[in-house]
Amino acid sequence: MSVLTDLIYGGSNAVAGLTEGAVNDAIAKYGADHAIAFPDTAYFFPTIYAATGVKVKTLGDLSACVGVLKSLITNQEDLGQALNAGLATAVGAEIIEGLKYAEGTNPYENESGIGFVPDPIIRSLGVPLVTGDIPGVAVVLGKADNAADVVKVVKDYQSKGILTFLVGDCIEQVAEGVKMGLEYRVVPLGHDVTAVIHVVTVAIRAALIFGNVQPGDLAGLLDYTKNRVPAFVNTFGAIDAVVVSAGAGAIALGFPVIVDIDLGENQVPGALVSVCDHDNTVATSLELRNIKIKVTELPIPVAFAAAFEGEIIRKADMHNECWSSKNPTAELVVMRELSEVEDHKITIIGPDLDEAKDLALATFVEVAGKKMQVDFESVIERKFHAWFNYMEGVMHTGQRNQVRVRVSNAAYDAGLRIRDFAEVLYVMVKNEFDAVVDKCQVTIITDAAEAAKFRDELAMHRYTLRDDRLASMSDESVDRYYTCILCQSFAPAHCCVVTPERLGLCGAVSWLDAKATNELDPNGPCQPIVKKGLIDERTGRYEEVNRMVAEATHGAVENVTLYSILEDPMTSCGCFECICGIEPVSNGVIVVNREYKGMTPSGMTFGELASCTGGGVQTPGYMGHGRHFIASKKFCAAEGGIERIVWMPKELKDDVGERLNATAKELYGIENFADMIADETITTDCEELLGWLSEKGHPVLGLEPLM
Repeated sequence: MSVLTDLIYGGSNAVAGLTEGAVNDAIAKYGADHAIAFPDTAYFFPTIYAATGVKVKTLGDLSACVGVLKSLITNQEDLGQALNAGLATAVGAEIIEGLKYAEGTNPYENESGIGFVPDPIIRSLGVPLVTGDIPGVAVVLGKADNAADVVKVVKDYQSKGILTFLVGDCIEQVAEGVKMGLEYRVVPLGHDVTAVIHVVTVAIRAALIFGNVQPGDLAGLLDYTKNRVPAFVNTFGAIDAVVVSAGAGAIALGFPVIVDIDLGENQVPGALVSVCDHDNTVATSLELRNIKIKVTELPIPVAFAAAFEGEIIRKADMHNECWSSKNPTAELVVMRELSEVEDHKITIIGPDLDEAKDLALATFVEVAGKKMQVDFESVIERKFHAWFNYMEGVMHTGQRNQVRVRVSNAAYDAGLRIRDFAEVLYVMVKNEFDAVVDKCQVTIITDAAEAAKFRDELAMHRYTLRDDRLASMSDESVDRYYTCILCQSFAPAHCCVVTPERLGLCGAVSWLDAKATNELDPNGPCQPIVKKGLIDERTGRYEEVNRMVAEATHGAVENVTLYSILEDPMTSCGCFECICGIEPVSNGVIVVNREYKGMTPSGMTFGELASCTGGGVQTPGYMGHGRHFIASKKFCAAEGGIERIVWMPKELKDDVGERLNATAKELYGIENFADMIADETITTDCEELLGWLSEKGHPVLGLEPLM
């Protein structure tokens, strides 16, 4: 191992020297008290913070960090010690990259890479990571001898849904043949090898955000990244000592490194592997991380993968558009008797994409199965959005009778037609809902008159029936709730309790979704909680809920309430859409969504608020939740309900305002309650907030003290 360890130490010592010099130069230029921070994160310099607990806030704080870095480089002829030197390289890379932000500007503004990945993006990735829509994370580093090789590998990862980060000259090589950007799950970070730290901090913050790993717990951090973050590294082209040292840091974190040069006896089985035939790069990488890809074969002329879900099709690139503002649209799933459905029957009524630019689009799927239930219709229907977006060159927004679908010129030229949409629906319904759907037939109507008739005579009637059914559902009207532990792959101590009036905190799992999930997989992540053993109606405390949560979290959480933010609140994993927290001056609570980057009246940003919870811990006074829960009658019900809400960002208030007003009027007789809630355009100061609430006569001022 002498050649390998010599390379690692050579790179680590080089990075240590560069780091020390860069810190000294920055202090000489700006002063030791000069503030320094990565943008939009609550975790300071994440690698240093997670490994040591040190909160880097000024340039002066970095001097001690350089000392810690150098202490990790022992130069001993031992692979374990050499891997520690690789961690030192990671720390050095973080410091060097952090110094780029010393002037408070975006150093990547004019670069092809994005640099630091903010906390909200990591939280937004939580759901697709735990559901397997993103089955793994690839880091592609260097410059391929043949650009076609790296393009082929990255396209293969993209087709499999792998989130791929690019570092080095491979960015330009890949740009020639692959659509790039977070929406395509191919993300360029930067050209300097130190930019690799920006994907390392994604993994490290996952441990802090989702895993409840405590800052300073290096052993816990390394265990988490190794066992819960399915990441790996591919290097292309020649490697120098710094790249080898960076690779050692990746290996220390549990991420295997696959190189395309022959390392001979310097390979480390399962950790450092040579694969010189690029046809085998992807398969070997996935195998080393035990990543299983479920391949769905579809008879369509374009790629189909979750990586294309965020694709935006601009008007200039659009060949066809189906939009409810121009033509009738509707999407509907209806349960039938087995005898009424002909499996794989596809019917197209109206012109195809080559016959008209603007089309109507009524999508009608009829399903039958011995275990199928009417309640599952809407669950299947909501999947249309994702499945259509998985087609490369297709953009879908909206639902029900308010739909917009665009088809790109490239997809049309590849041969995509209306029948392909029907084939996608048939295959995906049969694949994902095979436990309840035995037969499926698809009808797509593009004729405007026929689509309008379908929408008005069938679809709208079914929507109304469902809405009436959902409106009648309450926590009191059902005999069971459901656990949801989808997020335990990242947050092992977390368990959601999903009720009709409280969806999962990620915003993606309703009570009907949980019910359907249980029917599809009786031993899966959603288990029924029979509603019995009521202990306290006010807080929503049940013996059976406690038992099921304790069982689901392996004893990490023993008591939970459904309706209180103060008394044993529900745990959070970290991928919550919103977080609410006490604002003591006004005696109320603020609600903030992860997209909001500003300050709140609590004196904390979303990231700082969110760092108080997550990872499956219970934090009285703070609670993660979905957007839809804000207008629920059960929101903070034990503390007075929605009357406690005093502030939220304007975008969020505009989004939930109509439903919030309806709830306030029904429960308290208050008209236009949302107008009484402040936002950032009014104030982010707690004292100013109190004065504004008094001026508006906000009901929170008459409620009992929270504390």
